[in-house]
This record gives sequence, structure tokens and C-alpha cells, in this order.
Amino acid sequence: MSEFVDGFESLRGIGPAISIFGSARTPKTDWSYKCTMEVAEKLVQRGFAVISGGGPGIMEAANRGARKAKGISVGLNISLPHEQSPNRYQNLPIMFRYFFVRKVMFVKYAAGYVIMPGGLGTLDEFFEALTLIQTDKICKFPLVLMGKDFWKGLLDWMHKTLEKQGMICPADMKLFYLTDDPEDAAEYLAKYYQKMPPPTRKQQIRDTFRSGWHDHVASRK
Repeated sequence: MSEFVDGFESLRGIGPAISIFGSARTPKTDWSYKCTMEVAEKLVQRGFAVISGGGPGIMEAANRGARKAKGISVGLNISLPHEQSPNRYQNLPIMFRYFFVRKVMFVKYAAGYVIMPGGLGTLDEFFEALTLIQTDKICKFPLVLMGKDFWKGLLDWMHKTLEKQGMICPADMKLFYLTDDPEDAAEYLAKYYQKMPPPTRKQQIRDTFRSGWHDHVASRK
């Protein structure tokens, strides 16, 4: 429970933010690392904070780009037996022990997602966000997939197998935006955010959740 409290207290004032996901194994020389840095910089220039998982690879690139642009660079770090070591580009680091608490923070404080090339964890975040939007558990918010070549095989399978067999509907394939261009990604997210009604349903859920939690905590003192 203390991890929820720490997360809420640390993140409640960051303003609009974009969560960026991708592989922890991506080297600095890779296109997706450089692209992530550029996307993060452009998001900060448009007034967004940037949230990453706080580790190496794409997560480091996201924090590095945000830090370079002098923005809020959040790292939602987690204790893992391998791969996860906090990168040095966070100016708002938070440490978690439990994945489920960390996942709440990613979606609760995000006005959108950028999904870079990645593995199982990245796919998990992508499909969870799609599920939450499709089931109306959160309001529709922008999901940007970066890397047309990387995602082509998965998207073809979703269309030719899931959609064709009626497992998903055609509208589900329109819940995300695919691009290779950092400028295009940042502009899409900014324009989408500007069109979101104030307050959005997600913000109402966020405020209700926060108020209810603080009431619960206060009642135990």
C-alpha cells in the first residue's frame, strides 16, 4: 500500500505526461534509441512531462531526451534480478517492488503512450492499454506505435487473424497511430491532448481514485 501512496504523492503535480515504452536491451547506436530521444525532446517542448520505466535502453533514451530538453523526466523503476538498473537521466525517480503498482502509475498519470520497439513488457503495456480503452475502463487516449517495419508483422497478424476471425472489430485497429517520424508522433499527441474535453473522463477517474484513497488513508490515522 505504501507504494501507491508514494507514487501518488510524487506524481500528482507533474501535469500532462506521456509514458514511453520500449526494450531495455536497445543499444545507443540503434535507430529506435535515437528516435526515442528525439520524441521525448519534442514532447517536452510541447509542454509534456515524460515517464519511462527508468531503466536502460529505450527507457534511458526517453529520460535522456526529456532531461536534455530541461523537462520533467520521470523514472518508474522496479527491482528485477536482471536488466533493470536506474538510468542517470531521471530527475524524478521512483522505485517500486511490485509490477501492478508501477503499471497503475504508468496509465494513471499519462495523457498518452508512445510504444517503441520492444519485447514482452512492451507488448504487455500496449495490449493492456488497448484493453482498458476498448472496455471503457479509461477514456480513449492516444497510443502511438513508432517503427513501421518493426510493428508490421504484428499488425498484419492482428488484421488477418484477429479481425478476420471476429476476435476484434475493425474499430479496434484504429485505437493506435503508426509512424516513423518523431515530429509526427509529438504533434499527433499534442493535438489529441488539446482536443480532449476538460476534464476528461480519465481525469475524473484519477481525481476520484485519489480522493478516495486519501480518505481511506486519513481514516486509518
